[in-house]
Amino acid sequence: MTDFSRRVSQKLDKLTPLQIQQLVEDCYSQTEIFDSIFQSLPSGLIIVDDNFCLIKINKAAERHLPFKSNPEEIKENSPVWKIIDDEEIARFLQNAFEADKTNISNEFTVATSGGSVRFLDIYVTPLVQNQNQNKNLIGSIIRIDDVTEKRNQEVLLHRMETLAGLTNVAASVAHEIKNPLGAISIHIQLMQKALRKKRDGDGMLPPPKYAEDYLDVITQEIERLNKIVVDFLMAVRPISAKLELVNPNKILEEFIAFFMPEFNEKHIKLESELCGCDVRLLLDAKLFREVIVNLSQNAIFAISKKFDDEESRIKGKITIKSRIENDRYILTFADDGSGMDEETSGRVFEPYFTTKSNGTGLGMAMSYKIIKEFSGDISVSSALGEGTIFMISLPVPQMEKKLIEFKECGEAGE
Repeated sequence: MTDFSRRVSQKLDKLTPLQIQQLVEDCYSQTEIFDSIFQSLPSGLIIVDDNFCLIKINKAAERHLPFKSNPEEIKENSPVWKIIDDEEIARFLQNAFEADKTNISNEFTVATSGGSVRFLDIYVTPLVQNQNQNKNLIGSIIRIDDVTEKRNQEVLLHRMETLAGLTNVAASVAHEIKNPLGAISIHIQLMQKALRKKRDGDGMLPPPKYAEDYLDVITQEIERLNKIVVDFLMAVRPISAKLELVNPNKILEEFIAFFMPEFNEKHIKLESELCGCDVRLLLDAKLFREVIVNLSQNAIFAISKKFDDEESRIKGKITIKSRIENDRYILTFADDGSGMDEETSGRVFEPYFTTKSNGTGLGMAMSYKIIKEFSGDISVSSALGEGTIFMISLPVPQMEKKLIEFKECGEAGE
């Protein structure tokens, strides 16, 4: 089309009015086709000039991105980031312009009007114009891809893998259920035997207390059985995680500020050393906070066992550190409490296993499930009498795609 237009422009003075009219109609028709293709693309496209001012935008981009106003009403010479109603996306585009970066990408989460979360991949690539055998950079192309379904499929696949590991848990629960069922069966048989014996003898029923003793045992066993079933349902129920790109350090800082009065009251020293990078992970903030609370409660319990003195003043220390290592976010949660022996630490993530007299044995099992839901890992190292360290490793999403850098004509040989 460009070569054709160039050739025509060179012979324009030789064309008749009818030929010129036909040429204009052909050009208009071609423009309509290209515009239809542009508007029909599933990927959102925003074309901006070298000052990041809007030139053209398609319908997909308007659907994917939240705008403060109608893009068609944007004022001239106004950068595109000023009309985007999302602080992180706007800052990303502004940084791309100010740093003069032509090939960058990042992933973001945006909330829809219905309350759901969408995952967007946003790419900024150069807009190049071929002119007189030279390539000139005249602006940028901002591409927006909705990758929500891809993320959801990854989560679904991970959950299916997790369900495969429930066989051992089910077998353990089946064993636990058999014991109270056996006790119930035995005591019912004893009652039946006693009643039959009495009726076959003098016809008198046993005294009320005689029957109540057995009924009390049966009631206790039924309650125990019900608790096992409830705990099992909690252990195997799929976690409803609402994954978003969030900063884990911010959650940790909020947790520390909120729980600091409790640590001070128990005379526990809390030290934190969080990495200063602005990392964002695919997490459910509420569930991640639940893991931190579980780790905190375990640490307080371990410290109380070791340092609780006659005045009930607990003395100990909890240390929280985070760092980035090999594209992983590493969080360590350490205490100098009573610690665990090798057998106990090896079973700490098992459902129903607990060393607390009033514990359910589900806190750390749920924490393990949550971290696995985030595609991460959690491990523990402990020494009896010295303390415990929990280490959580979470993947850092690879937002930056390696794209081919645009080079001005003449740079290739440098």
